[in-house]
Parts: sequence; structure tokens; C-alpha cells
Amino acid sequence: MLDAIIVGGSYAGLSAALQLARARREILVIDGGRRRNRFAEASHGFLGQDGRAPGAIADDARAQLMAYPTVRWIDAQAERSQAIAQGFAIETPGATHDARRLILATGVVDALPAIPGLAERWGRSVFHCPYCHGYELNKGRIGVLGISPMSMHHALMLPDWGETTFFVNDAFALDETQIAQLRKRGVRIEHEPVAAISGDADVRLRDGRTITLDGLFTMTQTQPASPLAEQLGCALEDGPAGPYIRTDMTKETSVPGVFACGDLARAAGSVAFAVGDGAQAGVSAHRSLIFEGL
Repeated sequence: MLDAIIVGGSYAGLSAALQLARARREILVIDGGRRRNRFAEASHGFLGQDGRAPGAIADDARAQLMAYPTVRWIDAQAERSQAIAQGFAIETPGATHDARRLILATGVVDALPAIPGLAERWGRSVFHCPYCHGYELNKGRIGVLGISPMSMHHALMLPDWGETTFFVNDAFALDETQIAQLRKRGVRIEHEPVAAISGDADVRLRDGRTITLDGLFTMTQTQPASPLAEQLGCALEDGPAGPYIRTDMTKETSVPGVFACGDLARAAGSVAFAVGDGAQAGVSAHRSLIFEGL
């Protein structure tokens, strides 16, 4: 039986695995190969890696991890999880893998607003994180696409990165307090619904007008990318964008011996957050192995 299985080989999973590898534990990483930020050309806000291609960061991290002799890696989809005597079993096509501890770093999937032209620009000129992509817009013309009352948060933040227009898009009705807050931040309010996105990030309205932008921000609705946590009975929390796995300060879930990290276990995510989360999960899983039964 392995010491730990890490499901998910992106930033959080790699970081968790590295802690266990350096503790000379026998571990297996199972990765389905679909990073959440695979659409982005560059990653920003991660110390020492600012501006690098996301895939290059992940590839370098994997190469460094695989230099440790106690690490195995499988490129496969983890299909099923279950508790077994003294640990957990993970099924991949044609095989079952057992370990004393399990770390879930499978991430989430984004459901984008159903507006023509938006999905094709996701990660390139349509974004969700101002800290990741706002600076590169060079104080240009920025739009915020409303999808729910939580879009107010986006609209109030973005003026620090450029001239901001909030497209309410019939997502909700602004009250007087919200209007006053937007005006105080210098945000232009556009009530006409959005018909499509064209050009780099130009917003075409239903009345025929087109508003030219340098970048557009919107929230997404997220769901866990894998059913493993649900199969194990891990408790969930409701976040502003969707459910995520509940963990304690050590990143252990409601199921003892199962840890979760990265976007799957946070209400908000970035590469930097994922790496930190993974480090905590890996260290915590290792310590739980040490102190088990003492």
C-alpha cells in the first residue's frame, strides 16, 4: 500500500506531492491532464514565475518532482474512489491503486455565460481574475459582464486596472446604494443587454451599439471537476461561484485521511493560492502518517 495518492497533477497537486516526496514517502500522482488555466497564454502574480506560460510552469514542476525516486505518475482519469481497510482505493481504467492517505487536487470546471463569442476568448481577452490579468491591460478600457449580484464585486474592483464599464446584462437590479458605490468608483453603468462579443473583447449590445474594450471580466459558475469527493462523502461549502470541498486549517476534509487543496477546496483560486494550498495539504498528510497510532 502506498503512503499517499494525489489525484490531480496541476499546481496544487504538484506542490502537495513535492512535500511528501521530500519526506521520502511512496506516492502516486494520477493526472487527467486538463489544467483549469490551459486557455491562458501567461500566468501572473506567482512569485518567481510572473509572465511565464502556465504549461511551462507545470512542466518544470513535474520534472523536478519526478527526480525524487519514491514518486510514480500515471496519466489517467481517476474514475472512482472508496474507503478500504487502512486507507483508500482509486480506480483508473484497468487498475486500482491503494494508499493510506488521499489528496484531492482535481480542480473545478467553469461554466461560462452563454454569450456568442465569449468562450472563444476565454483566458485570452476575457478573464475572471483582475490580479492575474488586469495589469497587462495597461489602464485601458475594461468591461465587467454581470451574471449575478456577485458581479458587483468585480465592477467595484476593476477601476484600479482601467476605465471600467459594468454591463448589468439583466443579471439583477441595481439598488440606489449600489449605483452610488459604482459612481464613486467611476464605473460607467450600461443596462442594455449584451448580444455578443467580437474583436478582441468588443461588446455588441442588443440595440446594435458596439463598445470597444481592451479586456472583459466575468465570473463563472464552477463545479468540482471530479466525482471522487462526492463518492467519498466529503462535505461541501457553498461559495460565490459554486460549491467547493470543506477543509479545516490543515486541508483535511470531513473524511479523515482525505485532504483537498487548490481550486477544489477554495472559494477563489490562483496559481499562487494553489501552490500554497498544496504545500499545506502535503505537509498535513505526512504529519498524519507520522502521528497515526502514537
